[in-house]
Amino acid sequence: MPDLDQFLLTNARLVLADGVIEKGWLAVDKGEIADLGEGDAPEKGLDMGGDYLLPGLIELHTDHLEAHYTPRPSVRWHTLSAVMAYDAQIASAGITTVFDSIRLGSAALESTIASEGRQLADALEEARQGGHLRVEHRTHLRCELATHDVVTDFDYFRETYPIHMISLMDHTPGQRQFQNLDQWLKFYMPRRVRGDADVEEFIQTKLAKHQQYAAFSRTSLVKSAREHGIVIASHDDATAGHVEEAVADGVAIAEFPTTLEAALASHKAGIRVMMGAPNVVRGGSHSGNIAAADLAREGVLDILSSDYVPASLLLAAFQLPERVDGIDLAAAIRMVSDTPAKATGLDDRGRLEKGRRADIVRVIQAGTTPIIRRVWRQGRIAA
Repeated sequence: MPDLDQFLLTNARLVLADGVIEKGWLAVDKGEIADLGEGDAPEKGLDMGGDYLLPGLIELHTDHLEAHYTPRPSVRWHTLSAVMAYDAQIASAGITTVFDSIRLGSAALESTIASEGRQLADALEEARQGGHLRVEHRTHLRCELATHDVVTDFDYFRETYPIHMISLMDHTPGQRQFQNLDQWLKFYMPRRVRGDADVEEFIQTKLAKHQQYAAFSRTSLVKSAREHGIVIASHDDATAGHVEEAVADGVAIAEFPTTLEAALASHKAGIRVMMGAPNVVRGGSHSGNIAAADLAREGVLDILSSDYVPASLLLAAFQLPERVDGIDLAAAIRMVSDTPAKATGLDDRGRLEKGRRADIVRVIQAGTTPIIRRVWRQGRIAA
């Protein structure tokens, strides 16, 4: 199927923001949705055979770029090649707008790639300038607060690249996701500490860095983000106190709250609650925190993120209506399209609606599993 400036998709199930048209049509003109309707199309077009047409998915938090850059703990892959492979995987997952997560804030004794974010950003910019990218890439900086260099790194990025979103993270033992020290030891230590480093010494070092840097980093980053119109997300909120802090900082998105208490408080405060799509697919959190489906049952789940599995975004959206009463397919698709668009100020996409960008995903179902057949970004074939 070649790229066309104008085309008409017919005999499709259109997933709109407020419901599903069982038989409809959609016209595209110069990258935008020119019109759509129910029933037979006004003229002959490309027959979708009753397949679903969805708005392009919008991903706000994915770590998957790092997976392509570091396919093994000691391996660093060619940066542009990693970016292109990542971009292709994102497109094939139906994601037409992705916020690339890049970590800032280095830490002694830890095997992270936070210091290598600039190389990844350079490769993304090279691919963007060369016109090589299938989908739209935006920048999400994951800022580790309890580090000595997170503020200076942020300042460098802000002066060098467009920054669209930051998340305020603190993975200090005893904080947020790891309030329970046993849980931190089980989840965090095998992935982070090099060699036979003394655990107690490591913990005390982390606690000292938290005391020294976390409050200053948060204040500085929030101030700069608000001055420059950058969307702010909190990360792993666990208590009402965390949410109060988020409200005071102007946070728009609560990434992966770990408790029902925090999720309820965030939602009540108008902060959109985001949970991992793998959490839905797997039936719970891999780190022992609140299940996304439980938040959906409470009516406080607003956005899904693919986190570490790009394909999970669409799969979770189709599974959620089967698992939670009161959520239909249109509502679930809003969690991966319209709501993340609104949360980040992208009012030109996220819905199948006249005048919006022609970011469209064609989907069939193999049993209960959604399978992507075609992806268009602004009317151009992306996958």
